[in-house]
Amino acid sequence: MRTPPPPAVPPATATPFPAPPAAPPSAAPPRTAPVPAAGLPRPGASNTPFPTPFLIAGARAPYAPPRTAPPVPAAPPSVPPLPARPPAMPSAPATPTVFPWAAGPAGTPSESTARLRPVPVRRPARAAAAVACVVLGVGLIGGAVTGSWLTGDSAAEPAARDDYTVARGLWHSAPVDTLFPRTLKGDGAGPGGSDRRWTRIGVAPDSTCAATLDPLLERVLRPLGCSRVVRATYADATSSSVITVGLVFTRGDATAMGALRTRFRVDDLTERTDLMPRTFPVEGTVAATFGAAQRASWTVNVLTEVPVVVYAVSGFADGRPVTSPQPADHAMADGATTPAAQAGLGHEAKGVADRIERGLRKAVGAGTAAPR
Repeated sequence: MRTPPPPAVPPATATPFPAPPAAPPSAAPPRTAPVPAAGLPRPGASNTPFPTPFLIAGARAPYAPPRTAPPVPAAPPSVPPLPARPPAMPSAPATPTVFPWAAGPAGTPSESTARLRPVPVRRPARAAAAVACVVLGVGLIGGAVTGSWLTGDSAAEPAARDDYTVARGLWHSAPVDTLFPRTLKGDGAGPGGSDRRWTRIGVAPDSTCAATLDPLLERVLRPLGCSRVVRATYADATSSSVITVGLVFTRGDATAMGALRTRFRVDDLTERTDLMPRTFPVEGTVAATFGAAQRASWTVNVLTEVPVVVYAVSGFADGRPVTSPQPADHAMADGATTPAAQAGLGHEAKGVADRIERGLRKAVGAGTAAPR
């Protein structure tokens, strides 16, 4: 801290004294007190400022005691003294450059070196993975939208196509007992809700539609593309009636099968005797004489969930001919008086056909559920 200059003193009016004699050359310079270290008071010193200079009569200039550095007041006990600044490196510049962003708060010295700005860590692998996920997600969404547009967004069509594919191969891949069980139970399938039970007495080899079906029925099914026909013959528990049931496997799709089913209903094709299916007589059984003349009642059902036509035809086991065959629906109607209706042959044909159809649906379901 620099001592303020002494106040001006007006010139003295007294008679000046003669100049003092000059000091001899060998005289030593006036001694001054040592300057105490900063922050440490000199023992026995006081904090009184320098005395005001005074004039000596006859002196050319005011005389003042030798100037010494004033003592620095001691720091408060609660604030420890700052450590000594380490010596500057020899290579450091004399005047360091101060950067604007390095300045601290007001009243604090500025830093002589620039602070390094934080640099984000680059992770190219993570960025590449994120880009790949985005591209893959967009591709999947686009593919799903395109697939829904092309297929008409029908949830039933894939399952239907699987059912059709499995059903077309059942005539040679499914066991015989799966398509034609040895025993069929018909609870409530007889007249008046009576129970029925049928036993298989023979299975025919698979054959073509032309060799098995009536010519007119084969012509009606021809647009579907007939593949194969499998048949079996059953007898009731009393061996008084016999029933031939068949499965016609086609190459038609769901649209073609639906169109044919509609034609059978609209044109009453199920009631035409010239479309009545043929029988399968089994030698050495009660169905040995079961031929075309013994046909009494029949049913034909065109399925739409699988490319198969199910049919059944019934007759008397004793071989008696029937002059007025009747469709199963008519023979099962209340008040029907035909021999086929009174003997329950309409119920026999309908009951056996329904059980074989149920087994076919079950086989198709098992085939679509099994891994391929």
